[in-house]
This record gives sequence, structure tokens and C-alpha cells, in this order.
Amino acid sequence: MRKTATLTTSLLAAALLATGCGSEKKDDSPAKESEASGRTSASSEAKGSSSRKKSVPHQVVFEVRGTGATQVMWNGNGNHFEQVKLPWTKTETVQLEGAELKVGVTVSVVPGSVTGPDGMLKPAPCTIKVDGKQVADNQDGKSPKPCEYKLKD
Repeated sequence: MRKTATLTTSLLAAALLATGCGSEKKDDSPAKESEASGRTSASSEAKGSSSRKKSVPHQVVFEVRGTGATQVMWNGNGNHFEQVKLPWTKTETVQLEGAELKVGVTVSVVPGSVTGPDGMLKPAPCTIKVDGKQVADNQDGKSPKPCEYKLKD
């Protein structure tokens, strides 16, 4: 019985909050209405135009070298993960928009392991090129870190 009363009270409180959240005192005079609608449309236009701004498209080339097959994870226009045959190259066009214009976006490639000359597994060599310029590498597989780059305009 106590659980039912608590549930009923919770439901009533939620209903009261939901109906009270949208209520706002309005002045229906024509002057106030036009001011309010003018402000809303101006702010909507400003928001809409800023979210439509885009950067120049960038060509991003992800490369993983070596022989055989390995798994590769890369992040350009989304996150991707697949088994690939080496050497492997993937080219994407990345265009920043909205908040990315200010903060940038990280592009990365995480290569799987390959067998080194000593028979030991090591990260496959990887590079990232942006608009033809090499911007990241993992020192020919000597670094265990992925290849990553913060793309900004």
C-alpha cells in the first residue's frame, strides 16, 4: 500500500511539474507580440546561419604500411573498424562545421600489429596526411601511440 501511495504521489508531482514548466505569463498586446516574434526570428536566423557555416573541405589520407593483414581503426567522417590487407590507404574529405570550426576535430588511425624483423609483434607503421602534407606518424611503428591530428581551420 505504501509503494502505491508513493508512486501516486510521484506521478502527481511529475504531472504538476510538466504542466507548470510550459506556463509563462504572456502579454497579448500587438506591440509585445511583434517584439517577441522579432527577437525569436532574429535569434533563430543567427543560430541557423552559424550552424550552416562550413570550412574548406580537407583531403585526409590515412595510411598503414606493412605486409599481411591486420585490423585498423580510423576516425575521419565517423569511426570505422575493419580487417584490412596491408599496405592500406583510405582517403576521406573532411569538412568542419558548426562548433568544429572553433574547437577542431581529431582525425586518427590506430593500426593493428604486424610481425617485425625480429619476429616480435609491433604496431604497423601509420601516417596521416592532410591536403598533401604529412601531419602525423608513429615513427615507423616504434611508437605504440596511434597516429592522430587535430584538424582546425
